[in-house]
Amino acid sequence: MFAFLRLTALAALLNCGFALHTQAASVAPGEFAEQQLRHIATYFPGRMSGSPAEMMAADYLQQQFTALGFQSNTRQFNTGYRWREANGDLRLHKVTATSVIAARAGSAPQEILIVAHLDTWTPLSSSEAERNLGGLRLQGVDDNASGLGVMLELAQQLSQRPLHYGVRFVALSAGENALGGMQDYVARMSEKEKKNTLLVVDLNSLITGDHLYFNSGSNTPRAVRKQTSERALRLAQQLGISAASHQMSARDYSGINAFDKAGFPLLDVTAANWALGGKDGAQQRSRSKRFPDGTTRHQTDRDNLSYLDRWLPGRISLRTRDSVKVLLPLLGELTNPKV
Repeated sequence: MFAFLRLTALAALLNCGFALHTQAASVAPGEFAEQQLRHIATYFPGRMSGSPAEMMAADYLQQQFTALGFQSNTRQFNTGYRWREANGDLRLHKVTATSVIAARAGSAPQEILIVAHLDTWTPLSSSEAERNLGGLRLQGVDDNASGLGVMLELAQQLSQRPLHYGVRFVALSAGENALGGMQDYVARMSEKEKKNTLLVVDLNSLITGDHLYFNSGSNTPRAVRKQTSERALRLAQQLGISAASHQMSARDYSGINAFDKAGFPLLDVTAANWALGGKDGAQQRSRSKRFPDGTTRHQTDRDNLSYLDRWLPGRISLRTRDSVKVLLPLLGELTNPKV
């Protein structure tokens, strides 16, 4: 049944995907990212790990990368989560998650890894389901169609440029619920791949937060921070874009980023408000009538196109544009450093 749904939906979606790709060359910075964000949120809601929507989203992303000329494939892995019943009983749910990997080699063996999780929140209890946290209707515009849209525009722009250092894009499933998608990817990297990974750029939740952040990992050396997070801030300032930076630490998020923990230099790109002291930017913005708990994360009735377009008008266009306008020249410098 799932296979039939997958093929039926793909037949209708692939033509639309090619249309988005062919339009990309003539649009303004960030516009292609916004088109992709809106497409993914509209056609693939409920991208929970192991769900039909997640598999279809993965197929769509692979098709996009392939059309751009990247060597692309999907990778499946087994994971699971514990569901809490109303009576408190825990029941293990096993799922098979699907990630998408696309790469373009440079003249040198080293590469930059650009990551964005493709899954949306899976409810972990009947209580969460009743409160509309996650589930089949969650569009996940901010978390994380935004990261995927920006990733695809960066891939589109880098697909035709000469590269000294290569780029590898990973649309990673099981990024939510501590399902271990990032840990699984790190564990399966060969020693050669680890040695040749110069930097990991993590794109996550770029819309709702008060401020656009270019954060450095807790284990990122000072010299690398100067070339990445600090350079991003300088570029933003030159472009008149409001941005900030934050040195990540264990108290900022639950479950340390697996790439950071493994010692990879990390540039974490997100929209949040660290001044509020929320973990993982959980309180993404100042509380208000429309955002009473300061976040849209995992909330089906808020993390959708209709709500965000109404209560944060123009924000999606602004953040996709600003993200691309900073990250594209930054990646241009990093993939082709001046000697």
